Amino acid sequence: MIKIFSKQTTEERRNQILHGPILNTLLMLSAPTLLMGLVMSLMPLMDGIFLNNVAGSIVASSVTFSEPIIMMMTALSQGLGIAGMAIIGQHNGLGDFDIAKKISVQIIVFAVILGLFMGPTLYVTAFIASQNLDPAIKDNVFLYLSSYSFVMPLTFLASIYNAIKNANGKPEATLIRMIMLLILKLLFNFVYVYFMGLGIIGSVLSSFSTYSIVTIWMYYDLFIKNSEDKLTLKGFKFNFPIIKDITVIGIPSMIATFLTNLGFVLINTEIQKYGPIVLNGQGIAGNVVSACFNVPSSFSSAVTTMVSMNIGAKYIKNAKKTCLMGCILAVITAIILTLTVIPLSPYITKLFTRNKEVLEVANQALPIYASAVAGFGICMVIQGTFIGLGQTKIPLILSFLRIWLFRYLFVLATGKFLGYYAVFWGNLFSNYMAAIVSIILILRANWESVINIQSKKRTFLSIKNWFVYKKSNKPVKKKDTPKKSDLKKTDKKKD
Repeated sequence: MIKIFSKQTTEERRNQILHGPILNTLLMLSAPTLLMGLVMSLMPLMDGIFLNNVAGSIVASSVTFSEPIIMMMTALSQGLGIAGMAIIGQHNGLGDFDIAKKISVQIIVFAVILGLFMGPTLYVTAFIASQNLDPAIKDNVFLYLSSYSFVMPLTFLASIYNAIKNANGKPEATLIRMIMLLILKLLFNFVYVYFMGLGIIGSVLSSFSTYSIVTIWMYYDLFIKNSEDKLTLKGFKFNFPIIKDITVIGIPSMIATFLTNLGFVLINTEIQKYGPIVLNGQGIAGNVVSACFNVPSSFSSAVTTMVSMNIGAKYIKNAKKTCLMGCILAVITAIILTLTVIPLSPYITKLFTRNKEVLEVANQALPIYASAVAGFGICMVIQGTFIGLGQTKIPLILSFLRIWLFRYLFVLATGKFLGYYAVFWGNLFSNYMAAIVSIILILRANWESVINIQSKKRTFLSIKNWFVYKKSNKPVKKKDTPKKSDLKKTDKKKD
């Protein structure tokens, strides 16, 4: 499958997305992403199995608590990646492949600089976050987060790489990256955690070694490998209008990711009050059911790619059909996975630990978590649609409602009656409530790119003219700027 994909040029992939059968194209783009979702699910599973069985449940609980904090720090890169997918995808939809490449380089350099700043920030955050925690996990949380500050800069390029490849309609490249991550993480976990017995430091060293190698490979794939998508840093200068657009469009997604994971931190803070056993048990359940969550939501990135290109080409009907088809596929996939995982859950959780108390919590949480997958899948696909439209404020609202209003407040309101079960039922309640709100919003949506609306004084063409101006040092005359109607005619001739 990957070999077939690699033979298609970016323009051929664009034509397939714009003019091919929607269901076939969606499945084609989603296949690598679905596989990547499974691989992503295996990553925390591998970490959990090693840490629980080798380092112990206390260390595993500390990592469970720390992971949302790390995701809060990577919110910037994810926001930039989402903005990049929308802008680059719509340029590809217009057929402006050279401009899409230039924008890609702008985003990469900007993200790398931000990543360098986020390392020290995570170190400071480690000290703040570890205060007032259960003494059993306090020191380990600080040790894990402060050590992970060295890994943080390397993770930023990963989000941008995924965004560029998905915006070009080539999600198979992100699948290859994830498979490399999984294999290397498994290898280094064995070396550092099992063989050398380094515990929580071994887990960080495993991540650092893995991301170091994968970062080198991503740089080769983007800047050295000979291909039509090859980027170049030659003559690079920041184009601040583009950086501004990327930032403005990306800020809502950054805030959404930050607030979502801050909500998870607060929920973990509530559940850690019941002790490391409960925190570890719900962490195991979360790791097991992550496959059920990741796979249906994997349709989201494919939907973003297709919607952004179709909106860029003014094919609104196709964009709407893509959203509907994505929701249907997400629900079908979620049901199949849920019905498969729930009966097997008691056997899967035993891979992590033999502690009966931890297993009891995990086996109670897992069926409730798994039942929430369909609602989550719908919500993610619709969020992907809004991102493709460039309307990134809507996903911010949905993320806030899902985690803060529907889940965190639910936990606080019912904690006295349900105990730690409030966290499990809050997950179910919040995902289906968010799905209902998502459906209402998409039915009322304006199917016009917010990128075009925000850029009335400086359209995509003016960005293109900016590059032409820099090259020739002559301003582009208004009469040289083609009309939208001319663009459509030219696009039809190309197709």
